[in-house]
Amino acid sequence: MGNTSLSRRGFLAASAATGLGAAALSACGSSDSGNSSGKTTIEWWNITTTEPAKKLWAQRAKEFEAAHPDVKIKIVTLENEAYKSKMTALTTSGKLPDIYHTWGGGVLKQQIDAGLVEDLTEKVSPWTANFVPASLSAYQFDKQTYAVPFDIGMVGFWYNKALFKKAKIDTPPTTWSGYLDVVRALKSAGITPIALAGKEKWPGMYYWAYLSMRVAGLEAMQQAATDADFTGEGFVTAGQHLKDLVALEPFQKGFLGAAYSTPTGEAAAMANGKAGMELMGQWAPIVQNDSGKGLGDDLGFFSFPAVEGGKGALTEVFGGGGGHAVRKGAPDAAVEFLKFFAEKEFAEKLVKDTGLIPVSKDALPALTDPNLTAVSDALTNATGFQLYLDQAYTPAVGQEINDSVAALIAGSKSPEQVTRSVTQVAKSEG
Repeated sequence: MGNTSLSRRGFLAASAATGLGAAALSACGSSDSGNSSGKTTIEWWNITTTEPAKKLWAQRAKEFEAAHPDVKIKIVTLENEAYKSKMTALTTSGKLPDIYHTWGGGVLKQQIDAGLVEDLTEKVSPWTANFVPASLSAYQFDKQTYAVPFDIGMVGFWYNKALFKKAKIDTPPTTWSGYLDVVRALKSAGITPIALAGKEKWPGMYYWAYLSMRVAGLEAMQQAATDADFTGEGFVTAGQHLKDLVALEPFQKGFLGAAYSTPTGEAAAMANGKAGMELMGQWAPIVQNDSGKGLGDDLGFFSFPAVEGGKGALTEVFGGGGGHAVRKGAPDAAVEFLKFFAEKEFAEKLVKDTGLIPVSKDALPALTDPNLTAVSDALTNATGFQLYLDQAYTPAVGQEINDSVAALIAGSKSPEQVTRSVTQVAKSEG
């Protein structure tokens, strides 16, 4: 979800810190010669711990085994944090699973640079040609593809149509100045414009990330990471725009101490009609319904507005998803399984049964939820894609952005100080 709990740990962490024994380390990456039954064993590590997806994935593995009697799929399913800890150790050891979950970005790039990941470009291009381009971007480096996505999503504004109507707002804004006008209109109507989980920091980071995209542009976002320098004028201006928003006092009372999914948090404020908008990922409707009453047909979605004079466009999106990478030297059956996993019928089943936004255009008709369809449409028509910053950049840089932006929102850091702090951490990582 792009939050701090999903930040990847650095690969220089000691293996011992993960509590993963040597036997477990040596178990991975050794399935090239089959097992005692004469079958080739493919080890598949994933983080799908919830139903019905977990059951569907296990079922798909059984179906592959039935179609390939000489192959055994060994599934290892771990919760996010346990998975990341163990993958850190496996990466350090140089022995990755045959197939493994990846978020792409900086962590995958480190594994590629270490020579641990199979280049899948030629093997998968025939059957990923109809994938939504944004879904592939996090796994592509130097025009080569190193993982196959199965899920994609983005951050945008979720809004209460009834409250917008009450404030006489006819249509969602498409420009930043128009967005600030919407905030003022909601306040004038006695409505809290924005719900924000200030305590958790990552929701506030979304504003700075999007504003940086809109002002500095995607190329500048990537170059800043390469140069370890975020002090450019575009990033300072992005912080100033966020400061202008904060000056309007748009957030709910007590927002600095509010969590995201608690009964008094951001999602609940939206779900119970206590705020007009929240900036959140595609999971927002589910969390809203779990945290409060839910808005039903009154819930709408719109993309983060364009900033006048900025280098970014309204059609460039900020988000992420999940994919599968293959270790270098894995049996051919590993890539065959990814192809089998991506087949249209199964992709449609995942959409219908689990609510995943499809990565293949062939499966788009299976998506019927109007809000998720709006997200999917924005992704399908996207002209650029920026991966979550705590995944695109190193974990330390992602954390510093979260911390510094939270300080800006709280009034204890200036836009210039934010960029200097992030740059300092970025340079120390180099």
